[in-house]
Amino acid sequence: MLTRQLFVIAVAVAMFAMSQANRDANRLFEDLLADYNKLVRPVDNNSDTLVVRFKLKLSQLLDVHEKNQIMTTNVWLQHSWTDHKLRWNPDDYGGVDVLYVPSDTIWLPDIVLYNNADGNYQVTIMTKAKLSYNGTVEWAPPAIYKSMCQIDVEFFPFDRQQCEMKFGSWTYGGLEVDLIHKDEHLQEEAVNMVEGVDGSIEESVWIVHEGIDLSDYYPSVEWDILKVPGKRHSKRYPCCESPFIDITYEIHLRRKTLFYTVNLIFPSVGISFLTALVFYLPSDGGEKISLCILILISLTVFFLLLVEIIPSTSLVIPLIGKYLLFTMVLVTLSVVVTVITLNVHYRSPTTHNMPKCVRRFFIDILPKYLLMKRPPHPGHKQKRGSRTTFSTPNYNSQFPTVPDQNMVHLSPTFRTSFAAGSLEETSYSSFRRDVSPVMSAVESVAYIADHLKNEDDDKQVSEFGNQ
Repeated sequence: MLTRQLFVIAVAVAMFAMSQANRDANRLFEDLLADYNKLVRPVDNNSDTLVVRFKLKLSQLLDVHEKNQIMTTNVWLQHSWTDHKLRWNPDDYGGVDVLYVPSDTIWLPDIVLYNNADGNYQVTIMTKAKLSYNGTVEWAPPAIYKSMCQIDVEFFPFDRQQCEMKFGSWTYGGLEVDLIHKDEHLQEEAVNMVEGVDGSIEESVWIVHEGIDLSDYYPSVEWDILKVPGKRHSKRYPCCESPFIDITYEIHLRRKTLFYTVNLIFPSVGISFLTALVFYLPSDGGEKISLCILILISLTVFFLLLVEIIPSTSLVIPLIGKYLLFTMVLVTLSVVVTVITLNVHYRSPTTHNMPKCVRRFFIDILPKYLLMKRPPHPGHKQKRGSRTTFSTPNYNSQFPTVPDQNMVHLSPTFRTSFAAGSLEETSYSSFRRDVSPVMSAVESVAYIADHLKNEDDDKQVSEFGNQ
């Protein structure tokens, strides 16, 4: 019972303290913002410079669009400055030393992304700001920025990119709002001379090598971050006394090449090597032209895929694009050579006559330089296409003895005459009428034999050429 009473008393005391603290915080909020003007720069004198410390915290690299040359990032913008109007004594407000107020109720520096590519130059989500009793204001709103990034695709997909995010005040100059890096103690100073429109311009640069906070960075599946330096530039122009200050964060990226190596480089190189197999394929196979055209179409598909990825620029052509273009030219030449090869392969002495210049070059001139001896000239052959003719003997001549197997085609009268070895002149006309079918058949058989012999000669010539 006593334990329950003590518990109730403790809860009541805690609730009373919380209510008292809420009343103190409410009273503090009303006192701070009672006469506060958020449109006026919070300085004691108008000539004073308000120092704003700024740092970028990268949460995620969402996308690097090569075609549009836009980098999309998810970042936190860490602001810190001192507002003398927002100071108080914690003892006067029940020990409250920290107060969170809506950011749209106090003065905010108009830090924008200069190289923005989306149209939203400022933060769109107005989160609360943290106020400390000494006047320090901390504000870290999240934002998704689309910044311009010059893409160099010469070594795609083994490329490295350098994208920049340039921040600065849109309204105030360097004498009114001095923008410095939050890690000021780590920066190194350098002075450069930059050529401008009106001549050389003095530019002071402060470099912080670890300019972006990557403690909560979610790794990208396509890019590796190599380094993230932050550079503060202070430029002075002849026209103005106040310097123009900006902080530029450089994000050095390296592409992860596994995806493009497996899906783009290996297939294109493998398909291009198939061109050599076209000349190894026998001409009688009938698929030489089909294989050449298929390889050409495949390379065209990969080339169109590459065109969809890289930006439409004429400044530089990627090496893989040059390789695909050169390979397509070689495949096109292989198609032409294959057509000529097939045309020569299917030529024969019966369809084409060898030109005299070609015959002279390959038979008379070229063998001398190849140290080849011309084979001995074969004996006289019957001219192609000539038909065997049979002359009928003079009727006064003595006929030779006709074999018995040929006598069956003659009439009984001429059998007796042939058997006797002589033939009367008056019977010669009758003999020609009886022997003419035999002569016609013999001539036909002789023509077929000559044709088959010519085909054998042509085949031997083709086999010799293939060797």
